[in-house]
Amino acid sequence: MAHHTVKSAYSSLADRLNRHPQGAPPSDLLFKILKMLVSEREAGLVAQMPIKPFSPEKAARIWNMDLPSARKVLEELASRAILVDLEQNGRSWYALPPPMAGFFEFSMMRVRDDIDQTALSELFHQYLNVEEDFVRDLFTRGDTQFGRTFVHEPALSEENALHVLDYERAGEVVRNASRRSVGMCYCRHKADHLQRACDAPMNICMTFNHTAASLVKHGHAREVGESECLDLLQEARDRSLVQFGENVQEEVNFICNCCGCCCEAMMAARRFAILNPVHTTNFIPVLDLTDCNGCGRCVNACPVEAMTLISANQPDKPKMKQARLDEELCLGCGLCVRACNKDSICLQSRPQRVLTPVNGTHKALVMALERGKLQNLIFDNRVLWSHRAMAAFLGAILKLPPVQRTLAGKELKSRYIETLIERFGN
Repeated sequence: MAHHTVKSAYSSLADRLNRHPQGAPPSDLLFKILKMLVSEREAGLVAQMPIKPFSPEKAARIWNMDLPSARKVLEELASRAILVDLEQNGRSWYALPPPMAGFFEFSMMRVRDDIDQTALSELFHQYLNVEEDFVRDLFTRGDTQFGRTFVHEPALSEENALHVLDYERAGEVVRNASRRSVGMCYCRHKADHLQRACDAPMNICMTFNHTAASLVKHGHAREVGESECLDLLQEARDRSLVQFGENVQEEVNFICNCCGCCCEAMMAARRFAILNPVHTTNFIPVLDLTDCNGCGRCVNACPVEAMTLISANQPDKPKMKQARLDEELCLGCGLCVRACNKDSICLQSRPQRVLTPVNGTHKALVMALERGKLQNLIFDNRVLWSHRAMAAFLGAILKLPPVQRTLAGKELKSRYIETLIERFGN
């Protein structure tokens, strides 16, 4: 009976996580991860939480608990970064972040002695890289993904720099943030426990705004000023790391500085390339092969293996190589431009601009609509029978083929999302 109860608590939490637009497919590996991160009682409590941010008073009502006791539970969960606590207009709010980018990363953003991080790293590796269902769902479902690539700003010419919007520049994200923090890179920390890490900087994972404030408050990250954060960004560029961040224009919550060997986003970009798992920049490299000597520097710099060497087809130099770009794989980061010492590569604008959601609400609604989970955002209090019934009803309607085809139209989807943001965005 005890085993059944524990399984039920973690199954309920997995079900709650899977109602989020990103999702988290249940499996024995996921249950083992959750069991390391939260107790059975905590799993049961967190499973009842709505998707939208909630107040301590709402948590107390849902849990049928007095307010001081509810606050104590919420504070404990926030102290371990299972929940993110937010301060707005003098009031406290809490939110359960998705596993990624969320509490999976937060669990490895500092060295901890309350959990076995080596065992946790192995579970993460198995769940993300061997079982693969989670990563496939996270990076390939729908047209809108949770992360995007930032262009390597030093690679921009004066002409194309004029066409880069502020939200497309990692430097502007740093400058415009209300709070900034840095923590340990989840991906390289995990790889280090598995004895697979590269020598790229470890303490360079950046969070911003409300997320930074919460992680700093509970010791999961170190607060930094604008100048230090920009210096770390430059260090990442000097080490040819890719800036991968939240896929929104406003209030970006994170920027990871990714290597091609350890980082989950770059691995997904290689494994599921044809499904566009990571949003590209609005640029694409163009090769001038006149001076290309086949040195391979661009190939080594590319984190997703979009650049390769092929035969130059010169009869008098049969071993001569030259670079070739696979545009389907390319993120448009521009690291290859920096790597080339022959000035044979430059960036040019893509024929069609990549669309970026305005903010977190916009992103969540678009992702939910594309993934058939919109009902979970609108009716997100699963404790109420009325919410469960209406969510099931709306979900059934949205799955009807005619409705799906209609909402898939870009123009209607745009107007529909704007209406929903006005209604549910606050």
